[in-house]
Amino acid sequence: MMTGMNTDSCDPAEAAALREIFASRPEAVPPAGWEAVRAFEARHGIVLPEPYRTCVAEICDGLRAGPPYYGLLPLVETPSDWSPHFAERLLAEPFPLAEAWLWEEEPPQELQARQDSVFEHGSLLLGTDGCGMYWALVVTGPQRGHVWLIDENGAIPFGTSLMPGTPGFTGWVSHWAGGRSWFADD
Repeated sequence: MMTGMNTDSCDPAEAAALREIFASRPEAVPPAGWEAVRAFEARHGIVLPEPYRTCVAEICDGLRAGPPYYGLLPLVETPSDWSPHFAERLLAEPFPLAEAWLWEEEPPQELQARQDSVFEHGSLLLGTDGCGMYWALVVTGPQRGHVWLIDENGAIPFGTSLMPGTPGFTGWVSHWAGGRSWFADD
């Protein structure tokens, strides 16, 4: 289980790393500003985890060229391929997982409700790699601050043996900026 990261205050080193990565990218969306971030948080009953919160407010609110493949979404957007069958996303509801979960291991009668909660509760969509592969930042619950890949096969946290790297938003962005593969076997 992954826990223990500081999601309440922005580490200056992480902010500096994010500034360096996004500053060199002409396709970066300008920051949303603190007023927009606080309005989003109030509307959803959450406080975004750091350093993502500071990044969106002061550094960059999206990147058209990645990460992920189809770009880092601005705070208020969902991917164009997001399924309309999902209910409204409930960011204030805790993200239900603590470790990787493959859907095929679940009995069919229990699958749909649990699967829906993974897609709909406690995480903010960062973007898509296409084909139903979504990257999400957990904003509520014990996994707060961790980035997860959620797709048709299951949900896998970034920064574990299946997807090695430094956990958290800065680690995920830095991994992408370094041109490294998401998966251990690639």
